[in-house]
Amino acid sequence: MKKIPVSILGATGSVGQKFIQLLSNHPYFVIESLVASERSAGKKFGDAVNWILPVPLPSEIASLVIKKTQETLSSKILFSGLDSSIAGEVEEFYANKGHIIISNSKNHRFDEFVPLLIPEVNHEHLELIRYQNYGGGAIITNPNCSTIGLAMSLKPIIDNFGLSDVNVVTMQALSGAGYPGVSSLDILDNVIPFISGEEEKLETEPKKIFGKYSEGKIEFSDLRISAQCNRVAVMDGHLETVQVKLKNNVCHGDIIEVWKNFSGLPQKLNLPSAPKQPIYYFTEDNFPQPRIHRNIENGMAVSIGRLRKCNIFDFKFSILSHNTVRGAAGGSILCAELLLEKEYMNAF
Repeated sequence: MKKIPVSILGATGSVGQKFIQLLSNHPYFVIESLVASERSAGKKFGDAVNWILPVPLPSEIASLVIKKTQETLSSKILFSGLDSSIAGEVEEFYANKGHIIISNSKNHRFDEFVPLLIPEVNHEHLELIRYQNYGGGAIITNPNCSTIGLAMSLKPIIDNFGLSDVNVVTMQALSGAGYPGVSSLDILDNVIPFISGEEEKLETEPKKIFGKYSEGKIEFSDLRISAQCNRVAVMDGHLETVQVKLKNNVCHGDIIEVWKNFSGLPQKLNLPSAPKQPIYYFTEDNFPQPRIHRNIENGMAVSIGRLRKCNIFDFKFSILSHNTVRGAAGGSILCAELLLEKEYMNAF
């Protein structure tokens, strides 16, 4: 198939760079334009960017001249890694110009007709874009990076056993704070028990994600979630400890079985970025671990371990997901692949 040209908003940032890495040699998409701030606009990307990824910057990308925000773009699909301070306005501007924006920013996640999308979990929410009024464009959003790993682990439980209450404590990697991120003097020999806005996102986003879709509306889930979020000295990979209260009585082995057998529409369609196996369960007492498991299935799978009975809830377990791949750029690219394969592009 002929590759579809795409553009990246916020290309010089850490999420923008991850988009570049994952889109290089992608079978569906080719990068056409890079957009960044006024400070970088007009420069060649290689001269403007502080490239922080452990892979070489592709020469064809380094030579692209950066466009400024709200400059005319010809590609239909735009991947947004913009900072939330400007993302809302810029994404709406491009949507009103007829572009389809797939965003990592928080600004539009709770707009009425904007999907908060995890393709294996709530692909039917893509129907919401048919009700948007952006003059030929649309906005689709990724959930928060911690929400994605949590929701992936809960989906098989909700579908098979029912779920009423969740308590989650996160240990979130430094890359989630962007670059330059957290000061070394703050994080070395330390854990920071606060990440601005994270707990609210974890407690509210799953309610929309697990909400029931019908005729342009989502009836939010009544799932109750309590979250505590910590920043730890790990480069990539968010580890979360989870306690769950189920609506039905089940045994330990039943939960492991539904995790191992879980798959979704991306796997059925064999999308390029979709993990063959979305969830991996480990029986070792000390797994999962960020350094060992974050890159399973090219960073797109969720690793789970330590399922056991809980004295207060019903069960407790640990999950791990790659925050800049599955939780950011990779998740967004998977959304775009689904958009294309399900022929939503024909609606615009």
